Amino acid sequence: MSNDSLLLQTELSVSELTSLIKRTLEEGFYGIRVSGEISNFRPASSGHWFFTLKDSTSSLSAIMFKSTAWRVNFKPQEGDKVVVTGSLDVYAARGTYQLKCDTMEKSGTGDILAMLEKRKREYDALGYFASERKKMIPVRPTRVGVVTSATSAALQDILQILSRRAPSLDILILPATVQGTAAAATIAARIRQANLLLLCDVLIVGRGGGSLEDLLPFSEDAVIQAIYESEIPVISAVGHEIDWALSDFVADLRAPTPSAAAELVSQGILDLRQRVETTRVAIHKGMAHRLQLLEHRIPSTEAMQRSMAHRMERYEYLLANASQSMSQAYKEKIEKNTQRVLMATRELQALSPLAILARGYTLVFDSEGKALHNREEAKVGEHIKLTFIDGSRKALIEE
Repeated sequence: MSNDSLLLQTELSVSELTSLIKRTLEEGFYGIRVSGEISNFRPASSGHWFFTLKDSTSSLSAIMFKSTAWRVNFKPQEGDKVVVTGSLDVYAARGTYQLKCDTMEKSGTGDILAMLEKRKREYDALGYFASERKKMIPVRPTRVGVVTSATSAALQDILQILSRRAPSLDILILPATVQGTAAAATIAARIRQANLLLLCDVLIVGRGGGSLEDLLPFSEDAVIQAIYESEIPVISAVGHEIDWALSDFVADLRAPTPSAAAELVSQGILDLRQRVETTRVAIHKGMAHRLQLLEHRIPSTEAMQRSMAHRMERYEYLLANASQSMSQAYKEKIEKNTQRVLMATRELQALSPLAILARGYTLVFDSEGKALHNREEAKVGEHIKLTFIDGSRKALIEE
């Protein structure tokens, strides 16, 4: 009798049957490779991924634990077509099974990776990746060109970081298509345009994260050639830290993310700003210290008030003495001048004609008022005027 017949005739508990199924499935379906479309993707806070793989007619529950999920170089999305490898796992408590995934790649990713590796070896052999041909990134650039999508979150991250770390830096946005068949041509055209017109000191060429297919334009021949021929230093900033493109190898510097590229080009300016701020703080502290020393050298307010009061008393004393001396000198000057006036008055009185008249003398004038000094001037028959001390009289000369 066969084993299958024995199993049919043996009574099994639910646990025994589930255990038998678990052992059969897990041992018989190990290292399998399954393709399908992701549906109902549910990342857990623990880092595990729960999702469903489906095709046109069937679906299969799947799980990928955190210990293996970190190796996947893209973030799974609803509708992604992927190829996973793993084994069947039976959850005995519910009597269900699921596919436990060890690896995951997008459909066709293996072929793309093989193509990129081949292209990478070819350009490496031509010397495109040689370290000696790479140009230095300016420490403190004045203008930065950014070749990326004008509507991308990556551009907003770059603008935000540069405005915060280096607000004086000019930013020139060179919009380009970064995904699709026309992307490589537009990216290369923008790089050549910046070089032809010398638009900036350094170029950031990149985009945010995406699938391997999304990042392919940055590995195309046109972009690689444009970066290689660029006289302006180029920073490649494609995807997230785990992503890569051939532009990373030919560029003068590779940044793990667009945000990191913004930090790299602004680091020199930020360092200078920090040195200026450090110098400013040092000068401020030095001035405060010197002022403190000077304050200790200056006498206290009370001592200054006493000193000022003493000086005021001294000046008041000197002013009082000077005022008294001036007043005395003024009085003496007045008395002296008064005596001189009196003496001058006496002299004038002594010389006054009225004083002479008072002594009995008379003044004689002709009819025209002219003084007569001798008898020859007094003509006979002429009327004359005689002036006395108390008045005058008219007279006629008869002889």
